Amino acid sequence: MQGFGDQFFSSESGLEIQKVGNEEFDDDGKPKRTGNVWTASAHIITAIIGSGVLSLAWGVAQLGWIAGVATLVIFSGITLYTGSLLADCYRSPATGKRNYTYKEVVKNNLGQVMYMFCATVQYVNLTGMVIRYTITASISMAAIQKSDCFHSRGHEVSCSVSHNPYMIGLGVLEIFLSQIPNFHRLSLLSVVAAIMSFAYSSIGVGLAFAKVVSGDGGRTSLTGVEIGAGLTAAEKIWRMFRAFGDIAFAYTYSQILVEIQDTLKSSPPENQVMKKANVIAVSTTTAFYMMCGCFGYAAFGNDAPGNLLTGFGFYEPFWLVDVANACIVLHLVGAYQVFAQPIYSVVESWARRKWPRSVLVNGEYTISLDKKQRVVISLNLLRLIWRSLFVIFATFVALLMPFFNDVLALLGAIGYWPLTVYFPIEMYIANNRVGRWTRRWLGLQLINGVCLLVAVAAACGSLQGLGKSLETYEPFRVKD
Repeated sequence: MQGFGDQFFSSESGLEIQKVGNEEFDDDGKPKRTGNVWTASAHIITAIIGSGVLSLAWGVAQLGWIAGVATLVIFSGITLYTGSLLADCYRSPATGKRNYTYKEVVKNNLGQVMYMFCATVQYVNLTGMVIRYTITASISMAAIQKSDCFHSRGHEVSCSVSHNPYMIGLGVLEIFLSQIPNFHRLSLLSVVAAIMSFAYSSIGVGLAFAKVVSGDGGRTSLTGVEIGAGLTAAEKIWRMFRAFGDIAFAYTYSQILVEIQDTLKSSPPENQVMKKANVIAVSTTTAFYMMCGCFGYAAFGNDAPGNLLTGFGFYEPFWLVDVANACIVLHLVGAYQVFAQPIYSVVESWARRKWPRSVLVNGEYTISLDKKQRVVISLNLLRLIWRSLFVIFATFVALLMPFFNDVLALLGAIGYWPLTVYFPIEMYIANNRVGRWTRRWLGLQLINGVCLLVAVAAACGSLQGLGKSLETYEPFRVKD
């Protein structure tokens, strides 16, 4: 075991700098970054494709073929465009200095006030995401148990399952995984998570396609679910708002894009590599979104469930449904860490600046699991205590508020526009000195305005959904 003194840290990014032999360093004094277009693509895909992809059939059902498909295409284009703008902000134009986090980019381009606003929105959003993943993963784990129950006892039997034990188990696992120091060490976990996202999305698409080919597809229409018995005009509008929001937020990953870009090698230039990674990831994601949304809608029509797998749009083959839900769990386990890393880093960086000589804060200890030291674990007391407490907090909130998805939808509606659209566009305007009322300025402001309206509409839909959830709220019980 080795103690403090063999290693020190950057106070800005929380990334470790080791004095080991003749290790090569980047221009900022940190160990040479090794990320490439494929590792960055894996990180982005892990962040974008969540189990929410399986709810896109519901979203398309609310909007219909024309508006549903158009919305998927439009928001993929907006995400790709603003992601490219943000990639150019990683290095400061005048000095070439790296910006290690999203909020640093905003601070150096738009000032202190916007920095504080960005930091608040970003970390509330990220915390909400890990809480959502705790809930969603537990639903998929419970769905496996329910699937087996339906298979053995029949589809009409009530197979009630508590999600709470699964949430607690997931929290324990995430405590161990949270000790992975930083984004640089998450590449393998992100690759596995990305593969899992492809797996369960493909299963969902395959099952929906088989249902359509067999001739059992549902009734669809150009305008989606129709007003009539059981659906008022007002409820139709609320559902459309939520569908717009679901599709828009399905592409959200900008809040961790800069942190992902900071893992890339400096040659070729990071912004060029990141733009290629954005194209690969967003194109791949859009292809899966289109297949899941369109095939799912064609299979179930206007009665498409909120989730093709956990909502039991399919009961058989039960083992394939179980495999898909297992893949969802494995994906969310990895995505949890991708979204949590910026939260871990900001607290640990602050602590190192505050107490630069503290052994508790800075002491790094390595433990070898075999005699030849081929398997080594690195432990830090601050990392162990702080990250464990954060995971416990996220798990507790998930247990306390099982309808937190409605709250998160509201937080997402508030955070989507500034993080994904407003900040990247305003920083691009500032860096490139785009003149007011020029055609480029007007085009950028049009994108800004449209996305703001979508965010406001989604927020209204989320509030309406939250109100319904509160009416039937029962503490410590997750509804099936």
